[in-house]
Amino acid sequence: MRRRTFLGLTPLLSLPALPFQQEKSKLKITGVRVVEPKPRRPLPAYTPSPGSWSTGDVEVANPMSIYPQYKPKRSLFMSDKIPSFTVEISTDKGVKGYGNGGPGGGAIVEGHLVKLLMGEDPFDIERIWDILWRSTMYYGRAGVVINAISGVDLALWDLVGNALGMPVYKLLGGATKPRLPSYCTGNDIEQHLEFGFKRMKLAIPHGPADGREGMKKNLALVKRTRELLGPDGDIMLDCWMAWTERYTIEMAEMLEPYRVYWMEEVLQPHDYAGFGRLSAQIKSTRIATGEHEYTRYGFRQLLENRSASIWQPDVNWCGGLTELRRIGALAAAYDIPVIPHGGGLNEGVHFITATTNAPWAELFMPPPGGPREVYQRFEEDKRITRGEEGIYMQARDKPGFGWDFVV
Repeated sequence: MRRRTFLGLTPLLSLPALPFQQEKSKLKITGVRVVEPKPRRPLPAYTPSPGSWSTGDVEVANPMSIYPQYKPKRSLFMSDKIPSFTVEISTDKGVKGYGNGGPGGGAIVEGHLVKLLMGEDPFDIERIWDILWRSTMYYGRAGVVINAISGVDLALWDLVGNALGMPVYKLLGGATKPRLPSYCTGNDIEQHLEFGFKRMKLAIPHGPADGREGMKKNLALVKRTRELLGPDGDIMLDCWMAWTERYTIEMAEMLEPYRVYWMEEVLQPHDYAGFGRLSAQIKSTRIATGEHEYTRYGFRQLLENRSASIWQPDVNWCGGLTELRRIGALAAAYDIPVIPHGGGLNEGVHFITATTNAPWAELFMPPPGGPREVYQRFEEDKRITRGEEGIYMQARDKPGFGWDFVV
């Protein structure tokens, strides 16, 4: 029996049009440009406390850890000249929208996508997405090109929200939950506990390149976190494409007493079959992945290989909100939770708010050592509240994505 037949997969069709997509807006796209927005209320600059994980000057397991010269920190090998970007789309009636896309996508927007967008009705989001997808297929389908499409798509959603005076989550059908249970990523454990988080994701410092000693250090980090958090909170592990199947199995066995909720991106993202084998074999925790996956077609590979019990698409990389809706619908048909990478930061909040199978939002706290204003603004901007599950956040109720910046 063919695997796709066994899984009951059907062709991936577009979702039904939302009400606003069934009418012409009488708007026309007249401008598309990459911009550098600045916060309307800049935060004070400060030097984080010595030893803060959030400074990025500490070791985190990564695919380059096998090369000693690149092992100490990601900045040694990651590009500083291929930035993420923000695109502005403007119309003949003065309504504008802004969206963020992933690394390298700005050049694709300016060099190709502009000519496909000019003169289009911005409400035709599904049509525009398909045009951008088909026109770039000969050199795209993943990576930088989808980063570009993501930014454009998000700018269109923001524009529609601004045109109608509605937050994006309302355009998607409205809130499915009053507030979003949230977890915090990073290894400043004491800071996150003091703030009130009961769910924490640790950046795992070691992988196969560090041998048995590295495994013991990973274990010590998780054990210490469990002791500080107590028996009821949740611990997740971000392994950032650094481990192997054998290493993952051994670490899962070592960590079983500490009740790890999920292990994330343990393998390189294209190893669908490897993720599937781990998901079948490991019972003490869940396998999560998808941060570096693109479009519904990549997530279909995860589904066909039974690769993960939690999907983690990034709205700024996976194809934008239009494609994230499709990914979420595909996951919902198989009762798979979708917990977007960086979902509590910007545009992803609106998807989580409006989607029943998107249960949590990911947050990153400002590093410790700053003035009180920094953390007060964090609470204000994320609309933080506290309750039984620890920290909650909410989407902004302003039109579009509710941006608060100037260009």
